[in-house]
Amino acid sequence: MHTDKPLSKEIHATVPTAARMYDHYLGGKDNYAADRAACDELDKVVPSTRRLAVNNRRFLQRVVRILAAEHGVRQFLDHGSGLPTQDNVHQVAQRHDPTAHVVYVDNDPMVLVHGRALLEQDERTCVIHADMRDTDAILSHPDTQRLIDLSQPVAVLFNSVFHCIPDSDTDGPQAVVRRVRERLAPGSFLLMCQLVSEDPEVRAFVTDFMDQATQGQWGRVRQEKDVTALFDGLEILEPGLVEVSTWRPDTDVAPRQLTHEWIEFGGVGRIPPA
Repeated sequence: MHTDKPLSKEIHATVPTAARMYDHYLGGKDNYAADRAACDELDKVVPSTRRLAVNNRRFLQRVVRILAAEHGVRQFLDHGSGLPTQDNVHQVAQRHDPTAHVVYVDNDPMVLVHGRALLEQDERTCVIHADMRDTDAILSHPDTQRLIDLSQPVAVLFNSVFHCIPDSDTDGPQAVVRRVRERLAPGSFLLMCQLVSEDPEVRAFVTDFMDQATQGQWGRVRQEKDVTALFDGLEILEPGLVEVSTWRPDTDVAPRQLTHEWIEFGGVGRIPPA
């Protein structure tokens, strides 16, 4: 359904990307001066962003661990996966079952280069270059078809990515979720979260700043109600839809998001039996 310009195979070091900015916030080295400068400017208005990124990564790891260990999920499809870092989805899942299959999807060519180099020895994991909105291309990709059996439950991950795409009747978050759900077996799970703020000034600033910095590779900061709407018809796992550092923390003293000019909000839903 997605009809924007073709995916770029060139890495533009002077144009920040969300994936490389996220990598910088997580302490990675796969980013450029433009990405770090954009993070510095963002921090002037939303100084909690680094902690938010770290807490979001920990949330992803907890979800994957719980789905693998408690729900027996052995297939993961990670949209907008970003640059490889420590304890990636496949590493967490394969600690519980070495046969777990993981498909990473990203439109950033740098992710493709680094991901394929990291995973070239792992036959159960792959990275494909695609726009997360192009469900048909993702699910028909030879590597997806090799690794993912859509007749069985799958965990589909949209972790901190929907703010990267604009609203659209055909390609906005609601439409993407609908297309993906139509292809999944009952018992499949969807992790969905994004950056939200109830402060209209924060929403406007970050949306405009990121749209300009990434040269249009951005959607918008939304509100909690927008994320909640994505879960219509799903069985929502406890503790519900929350600020993600409070989603089943590992301990009572686990890191929490203490500032709230914006937060990462979402949770995990399960497709009910037919």
